[in-house]
Amino acid sequence: MRISKAAFLFLFLLSSVKGDILGDYIRTDGVWILTRNKQSYKTNNEKECAEKCEAERNFNCRAFLFTRKKLQCLTLAENAKMSVMFASMDAVLYEKRIYLLECKRGTGKDYRGTEAKTWRGIPCQKWAEKIPHKPNYTPQKHPNAGLEENYCRNPDGDENGPWCYTTDPATRYDYCNIPECEDQITHTGEGPTAECMQCNGEDYHGEVSRTESGLQCQHWDSQEPHMHGFTLKHYPEKDLKMNYCRNPDGELRPWCFTTSPTKRWEYCKIPRCTTHPPVSGPGSQCLSGKGEDYRGRIAITESGNACQHWNTQLPHKHGWIPDRYPCKGLEENYCRNPDGEKRPWCYTINSSVRWEYCTIPPCDGREQESADVPIQVPLTEECYRGKGQSYRGTTSITASGKKCQAWNSMFPHRHEKTPDKFPDADLRDNYCRNPDGDNRPWCFTTDPNTLWEYCNLEKCDDQTQEPIPNDSPATMAQDISPTTRTTSGQGLGQELETTESLSTQLPSN
Repeated sequence: MRISKAAFLFLFLLSSVKGDILGDYIRTDGVWILTRNKQSYKTNNEKECAEKCEAERNFNCRAFLFTRKKLQCLTLAENAKMSVMFASMDAVLYEKRIYLLECKRGTGKDYRGTEAKTWRGIPCQKWAEKIPHKPNYTPQKHPNAGLEENYCRNPDGDENGPWCYTTDPATRYDYCNIPECEDQITHTGEGPTAECMQCNGEDYHGEVSRTESGLQCQHWDSQEPHMHGFTLKHYPEKDLKMNYCRNPDGELRPWCFTTSPTKRWEYCKIPRCTTHPPVSGPGSQCLSGKGEDYRGRIAITESGNACQHWNTQLPHKHGWIPDRYPCKGLEENYCRNPDGEKRPWCYTINSSVRWEYCTIPPCDGREQESADVPIQVPLTEECYRGKGQSYRGTTSITASGKKCQAWNSMFPHRHEKTPDKFPDADLRDNYCRNPDGDNRPWCFTTDPNTLWEYCNLEKCDDQTQEPIPNDSPATMAQDISPTTRTTSGQGLGQELETTESLSTQLPSN
């Protein structure tokens, strides 16, 4: 189905009014989908790629892929619900929200989901076919009504919602069972179940349980259809109840794993509260605990490097942008702890040193513990034996100097190397480990553009044989090498090879 000039003009004007054409899309970093029906363009950024998608004439553009390094734009006729999805570190997938909604708003005239059976369970007839029923509504007569395949639609604005012609010769058409979208009302934020959020929603305790595209959330205590490490056992303070949307790992806003096997996770649509977030107390000028509430003005690291400003991407590119995290105190170039590290840190202006901890005076007057211990130096072991499967040190820096991501965190990289899946691998904090029998200890990195790296560790000189870890054969056989460290479980080599080769009164309808 091609988009008419009038429809395109409407979309263009709509996006102009909204101010950001990307607002009509849902973004997923680090993924790639297979589709034969696509067009390739050269664009400078994601917005230009979105404009190509809106103007696409060869097919109905549901999504687009943008690669950061090659600046390549691929407009797609399919989205993740209709195709196979793989991990691809350099790619960003943008899917049109309207085609992801599996719920209806109002009468559902704009519903573009993939429900294809009536409320009684009868399969729908394709809109372009004439058997068993000759339709009055066809793609040719109504090119902008989304009459694709045999999906439920509402081309005539029926007040009872989306419907379809059926494959039952005795039933010309019937209505479909499309749930209503959850449109939450903005409250003041008072009360334990207020349906609004402050900051990035880390303290949200509401009961929204659908994603922004309408998908039902998976229960946090369930491992189907998606295995994960976000359980009450490991996050007892994060209120992971039922299947309510939460933000346990410092994401941009609350999210959840979905019950769709093809969509691992998605953000939820939680409105912002009308009240202002609480202001940091006087104790935030010194170090208390991990220093997550520190709001002082120290801007130099423990080795003497000046801090890089949070709102700049030079010399180090990063994802801690002040506008995205309004309550993390990312002002100027002051040391902060936005991700729950051991203590406040910052990116440095030294191009060869990505980040370092800062020395913040403690609130109780004592000298900061381990302030004179560089992070590169492990506290218990300085080397590893064999393949390092028995390594239990505290090094948390990669060979290139990148900071390690915590094993129980899914930011910036989602993965399956969790303490739950590897209970005997000692996956504590963000310490380097070797849970899958690789050549040596490694970790996922906090750099959004680098999934994982080996760690900055030397092999021990002695010939002591490495103790055999206690991982069960079933656990160790799940993943053998870092080539399988993609969010989908697909090996990078296989992924790249694959992506290249590939009952009310019925009206008279």
